[in-house]
Amino acid sequence: MADGPDPDPRVMVAAATGFSVGADDYERGRPSYPADAVEVLCRELGIGPGARVLDLAAGTGKLTRLLVPTGAEVVAVEPVAEMRARLQAGVPGASVLDGTAEHLPLPAASVDAVTVAQAFHWFDPEVALRETARVLGPGGGLGLVWNERDTAEPWVAELSRLIRWDQRGQWQVPYTVEEDWAARIDALATPFGPVQRYDTTYRQVLDAETLVARVLSTSYIAAQPAEERARLADEVRALVADFDETFELPYVTVVYWCRRDA
Repeated sequence: MADGPDPDPRVMVAAATGFSVGADDYERGRPSYPADAVEVLCRELGIGPGARVLDLAAGTGKLTRLLVPTGAEVVAVEPVAEMRARLQAGVPGASVLDGTAEHLPLPAASVDAVTVAQAFHWFDPEVALRETARVLGPGGGLGLVWNERDTAEPWVAELSRLIRWDQRGQWQVPYTVEEDWAARIDALATPFGPVQRYDTTYRQVLDAETLVARVLSTSYIAAQPAEERARLADEVRALVADFDETFELPYVTVVYWCRRDA
């Protein structure tokens, strides 16, 4: 494992270690979210002036900073201290708290909406959904969003091969692009109504070093020894050596939302 602080015992080891060591790379290399995805979340969850929204597992604030301009009161919860520090510095318009999806530091019925970007797969879903329902007022909404690299583009498929994405399970990384979260949530005994889905795309403009940061921010890669990360960084640079100075990394973005039963 990489040198760094001890993993947070509340969080899976791959996430706690990787995201604490890789917080700088995360902020530099991870993409934002497409405007239409944010518009769907805000429309369907009622995020806007007068609303209070919890951005859960907020990381360095990639989604949080897009919610603040809506005029809603934004509370961000993030368990990894290094990520939380960058969130506080980068998104001063949000209130930032330490906490996890399974133990939220908020009173019952205290928010109108909960958003989770690129993180719900790290949760114990049934426990997290019960806790989310606790802090939501009746009829409040939950929104989930993921950016997934579009491997239909050949160089992106080769990037996934380099980072051994198909072998990520050996590092106890629970994420899979094949997961149908609508079916998964609907199958659980939770107080949420039917889950709806919206698909869109996003293209992240970056250069070679930003792509390296994007790769090194991946939890199981950030947790690897320094020499392994350096080797992989060189392979990523070689992959895009013939590209223009700036280029685009394509994503498929998936949004889910549902409402707490009244």
